[in-house]
Amino acid sequence: MNNLSILCRLTRSIQRNMLCSVAGLVHNTRHAFSTLREDPELDEMMEFLDSLKNFEKSGVPKGAGTDSEDGFDLGRMRRLMGLMGNPQSRFKTVHIAGTKGKGSTAAFLSSILRAEGYSVGCYTSPHIQTIRERITLGKWGEPVSAKALNHHFNTRREVIERAVKLENGCLSHFEVFTAIAFSLFAEENTEIAVVEAGLGGARDATNVISGPDLAISIITTVGEEHLDALGGSLESIAVAKSGIVKNGRPLVIGGPLVPSIEYILRRKASSMSSPVVSASDPGNRSALKGFCEVTGIPRQLCDIVLQIEKDYDPSIELLGVKLRMLGAHQLQNAVTATCAALCLNKQGWSLSSGAIRTGLESAFLQGRTQILSSEEANLLGVSGATVLLDGG
Repeated sequence: MNNLSILCRLTRSIQRNMLCSVAGLVHNTRHAFSTLREDPELDEMMEFLDSLKNFEKSGVPKGAGTDSEDGFDLGRMRRLMGLMGNPQSRFKTVHIAGTKGKGSTAAFLSSILRAEGYSVGCYTSPHIQTIRERITLGKWGEPVSAKALNHHFNTRREVIERAVKLENGCLSHFEVFTAIAFSLFAEENTEIAVVEAGLGGARDATNVISGPDLAISIITTVGEEHLDALGGSLESIAVAKSGIVKNGRPLVIGGPLVPSIEYILRRKASSMSSPVVSASDPGNRSALKGFCEVTGIPRQLCDIVLQIEKDYDPSIELLGVKLRMLGAHQLQNAVTATCAALCLNKQGWSLSSGAIRTGLESAFLQGRTQILSSEEANLLGVSGATVLLDGG
């Protein structure tokens, strides 16, 4: 049975078990989320951030993500980080760009690293319920607490305010919060950070990571999203995303990509003397085998067999992996994260096959093909229903 057939059977099963009206579920969900607000302890920080330009709300200007005169001024982010003591230089970073799959790949890889016992920082965007979700810390991957985030902001506020003044108020909400995240990672003695780019790559605020501080870069996919902001074509989007590639540091490509786009990424890597590993290499085999339940939670059974050639030659065979994150696209994200883990091993990190399996199986994100437990469905007032949440 192919992947599509399995997913169709799952969908039909969900449809058969729907015992409530869609209207009622939407009403209850809206009510649940309308009562959410940030912890009052974060009021001062949120008021300050809300005083800055927020392109997530207002929209990104044309060409802002391109490496051109129209692009965001990465210099102001570098100056901000300089005033804060360049905390991004105190840990190694995996930098992830891509049209789709960035957050899920970050979740898989940070989970793998935590399973091996590393202290991991993970920075992603956007969030669902609280801005604290964007920053996870330590060996357990919990969102930063309101108390810790508030305290850290207050200890850095004077420097941040000085930077905003020096930049004539041009620092954005995303730039400042990214700086806070990097500063928190440094203070918490993070060993390695997994950082998702916000838009594009070349001119993104996260792209202040220097070559010596970069472990690997990952580009998951390249698609026609944010066209105006990223130059107007699939090719210009690929060029913008390739801006995270650094001299001599490995590049992992997720894909699969059309040949012309993969050529752009490989050409950039070649110009930077960066070895390339592709999760879509012919020697890599992954398969969705079926579905099962673990403690009442649906999972998909997958095989991941990698035999990477060319620049690197790592291999791994993981059979019967029980992914909590569902869908063929999540299997591809898991393969990409596994390739990244193998690349990290080549650099001296120690990630066993057991830790890779555990990390993949433990990874979870809210609102990504998420099937609620019976208890969660009860809280929404739809007892007995099978409820699927997806933020697409």
